[in-house]
Parts: sequence; structure tokens; C-alpha cells
Amino acid sequence: MELDALFLSRLQFALTVMFHYLFPPITIGLGMIMVVMEGLYLRTGDRHYETMARFWTKIFALNFAIGVASGIVMEFQFGTNWATYSRFVGDVFGSALAAEGIFAFFLESGFLAVLVFGWDRVSPRMHFFSTVMVSLGSIFSAIWIVVANSWQQTPAGHHLVTQYVGGEAFVRAEIVDFWAVVFNPSTVHRLTHTLLGAVMMGGFLVMSVSAYYLLKRRYDDFARKSFTIGLAFAAVGTAAILVSGHFQAQNVAVTQPPKLAAFEGHFETGDGGAALQLFGWPDAESRRVRYGVAVPGLLSWLVHGDRNKPVQGLDQTPREDWPPLVLTFWSYHLMLYMWGVCAVLVVLGLYLRWRGTLFERRSVLWAFVLGVAPPVIANQLGWVAAEVGRQPWIVWGLLRTRDAVSKSVKAEEVLASIVMFGVIYLLLAIVWLYILDSKIRQGPTELESAEARGSGLTAVAAALGGRKKRGR
Repeated sequence: MELDALFLSRLQFALTVMFHYLFPPITIGLGMIMVVMEGLYLRTGDRHYETMARFWTKIFALNFAIGVASGIVMEFQFGTNWATYSRFVGDVFGSALAAEGIFAFFLESGFLAVLVFGWDRVSPRMHFFSTVMVSLGSIFSAIWIVVANSWQQTPAGHHLVTQYVGGEAFVRAEIVDFWAVVFNPSTVHRLTHTLLGAVMMGGFLVMSVSAYYLLKRRYDDFARKSFTIGLAFAAVGTAAILVSGHFQAQNVAVTQPPKLAAFEGHFETGDGGAALQLFGWPDAESRRVRYGVAVPGLLSWLVHGDRNKPVQGLDQTPREDWPPLVLTFWSYHLMLYMWGVCAVLVVLGLYLRWRGTLFERRSVLWAFVLGVAPPVIANQLGWVAAEVGRQPWIVWGLLRTRDAVSKSVKAEEVLASIVMFGVIYLLLAIVWLYILDSKIRQGPTELESAEARGSGLTAVAAALGGRKKRGR
């Protein structure tokens, strides 16, 4: 079988991006939660909140470090595997990535040192300020990356110019309106959805670790308070992301109709309302969803507010411009199923917390320990659906993916780099999981020391009390 440089280049980028994208949602979500925890400590003076902030800072720092290391590889691929693409988008991406480096990365990494090492070296208020700056840095980083990616989905604020290098003509996009690039038609929707996914991820991670401590009967007060904060974040994120997803789907229906049609396996535009597919297998040859379970008219109502209004189907798009149907359809639907699991856990958690019986239900706590998986899977699948659903365009309507790959890179070279990076990323994942597991098992050591000191004082007091009694 002949190796295909285009397929291998796409595979390599997908693998490296999916590994890297484990970490940004964790750091963004945890950063927000750390701000709340440390703010509660400043307001109440409760040492449990300080212990929470210290403990989660360690988890944050680990994920930040692995995220930075794994993200560097992606940028190199722009110049190696995707040179034609880089030439086309260089002016646009250069501006966004430069802004990300100046306004986000340096802010985040600069204050990270104070956040991690400054607990006993700066005042509590200064440390809280550092926590806020690190959290804002992670959010700003997301903003500029989403701006660059959204421009690929809905290009705006540019014009195309032709340049000649060595007698060969190259077309590239150049910015004519920077703010039109920043606020292209999909930026706000995609950024909101991404940040809410991070809020969910952070909340479920905190609940997972807290539930583990409750099951092990360790750090009970710490775990209860930490779980409650995580549950609040998860509840807000899970509810708000449903609303955000609705508006984003409406935006996709206007800006990228074939993508929405692929999401729903909607082949024929028709004269009436479009059904919302709950399950099925899209068949491009027969142009129908096999084994489909659908709600008639619901897609039209969600898109237009009218059950009888048509929604553009794939029949309005040339066959060569259809996204890969099965992967697009199932990544989108599995993402929704994972959101459903998260919603059930949040509702159950809120109900039992209100009843005051949550922390005594061991089976429910085990569900929350494992509950960190659905938001991770949902975050990954959301990006898969968005990026695969854009195909065959790497820049929507302007540059096809097959035309963006480097002309001088051979398939064998790409395969060799996939194997090399696969080994490196596997080792990096093992190190990450090992350190993360050890930090979680170790727990909040500051609290353990305080409890040990407290129990020692109690023992001394009891002994003195016994001597006084015997003396009488």
C-alpha cells in the first residue's frame, strides 16, 4: 500500500493536537476555581480554602508544564508538513499567535512563579492577584488561539494577494481589518463554548478528586468544601454550554451549512421541516440515515424557531465538498451523549447535596470519581466535530486541505516523525499520569501537617488533664 503524505500529515496533527488539548481546558477551568478558592480564603480566613488553593496550584502547575511542552510540536508542523498553508495564512496567524504570546503566555508564565513559589514569600493579597493574573493569562491564550482557528472556519477582514517567488505564483491572505479578523462571524460563539467546556472540565476534575478522598475517608472537611465548589462550577458550565451550543449551531447553519447537515445526517433540503437525528448511521450512497431515530421538525425549530421551515441539506453542496459523514456525525453525537452523562451527574449531585445525603452515598461518589472522563471526551469530540466538519476546506471556501500540505515532505518522513513523536508523547503521558497520581495520593500535605499538630496538642492537653486529676 502506497503511503499518503496528506493523510499522514493530517493524522500527525490530529494526534498531537488531541494530546495537547487534554491540558488547556484543565488549566483554564482550574485557574478560575483557584481564584474562587483563594478569594474565599481572603474573605473568610478559613484555612481549608487556603489548603485547597495550595493543593490545586500543584495540579495546575503540572498540567501547565505538560501543556506547554506538548503544544510546541504543533507550531513546528505548520512549517514542516503544512508549508503551503503557512504561506497562505501567515499574515493572519502571525498576528494572532504574536498577540497570544505577548498578552497571554508572558502574563500567565510570569505570574506562575509567584503563584507556585510565593505562598510564604509575598502577602496573601499579592498572591491572590497572581492567581487572578495566571487565570486571566490562560483565558487570553484561549481567546487568541480560538480567534486564529475561527478565522479558518469563517474568514473575514482579509484580502487575497498573489506573490511570485522564483517565477512561481503564490496566493496568500493579508489582513485589511484586524478587528474584523478578531470578531469574525464564529469567534464569539466558539470562544464561549470553549471556555464553558473548560469550566465543566475543571469542576468535574475537582469533584473527582474530592470524591476519591471522601471514599478513602481522608481530609473530610477539605473534600466536602472542595467538592461543593467543583459542583457549582460543573453545574454552571453544564447548563450554560447547552445554551451556548444552541446558538453556535444556529451560527453554523448560516456560515457553514454543510457542516450542520453532516452533524445531523440531513441529506435533502425538502419543502418542510427537518428532523433532529438522535441516533443512526449516515449512508452517503443511499443519502439517508440507516437505523435512524429522529424527532420530526425539531432541527427546523432549533435553527429557525419554526418546525416547518426547511434547513439546508447536503444536496445543496457538491458531493466533493461534503465532510466525512460518519466521523462528523458520530463525533458530534457522542459529544452530546457525553454532555448528557455530565448533566445527569450534576442534577443528581445538586439534588443529593440539597438533601444533605450526597457524601454518604458511596456508589454516587464512585460515579463522580469516574465522572471526570465524560467532560474530557466531550471536549475532545467537540474539536473533532468542528475540524472534521470543516473538510475538505482547511480555510473555509479559500484553501482546500489537499492543497495546503508541503510539497517537499515525503510520506515516509511524516510516518517516521509520527512514530518518533508517538513514543515521546507516550512517555510524556506516562510521566504526567504518574506525577498526577502521586500528587493526588499525597493529598493536601499542609492540611495533614496541621491536623498532626492539632492532634499532638490535643494529646498533650489530655495527658496534662489526667495528671491533674491523679494529683487530686
